[in-house]
Amino acid sequence: MPKKLIKRYIPSPEKVKKLKGLGWLGTWLHNPNIWHLHRHSVAKAFFIGLFWMAIPVPSQMIIAALFAITFRANLALSIALVWISNPLTMGPIFYFNYEIGSLLLGQEATAKLHFELSWHWLTEVLGELWQPLYLGSTVVGLVLGVTGYFSIHFLWRRHVLKLWQSRCRKALQKRNTDK
Repeated sequence: MPKKLIKRYIPSPEKVKKLKGLGWLGTWLHNPNIWHLHRHSVAKAFFIGLFWMAIPVPSQMIIAALFAITFRANLALSIALVWISNPLTMGPIFYFNYEIGSLLLGQEATAKLHFELSWHWLTEVLGELWQPLYLGSTVVGLVLGVTGYFSIHFLWRRHVLKLWQSRCRKALQKRNTDK
């Protein structure tokens, strides 16, 4: 059941192999271990995808792909989870991360985060924001990643246990009806 549910929502290996940004990975994309769907590869993919989703860096997808290949996590799922931070969700996610970082550093969060594309804004304002933003992003990414990792292990085990219990009940019923 978890495999069927996950397969329904993640991109196919063929789609991922055709992504322009990942073409340079070449033969690594043909490693069958990064396409398997089992409890460990899915849990690692959740950790990697949710962690890199929270970090404000360019090329999150490529970084997540490299980590998925390195740690033999499911590549398609790692990439799909990074897509949670997209142009619509990026602002609220990173603002939340900034607030968390400011809280952890004991700083007061800047009341107005007015973005402007200028050299002054990049040097002055971004110079003040980067520490709380990256600290908050790292902490939020780790919390989300660890939560996702252990949640997948828990939910997967629970599902397998229910399947085993169902099989045992059916076998017991069959044995009782055969007598």
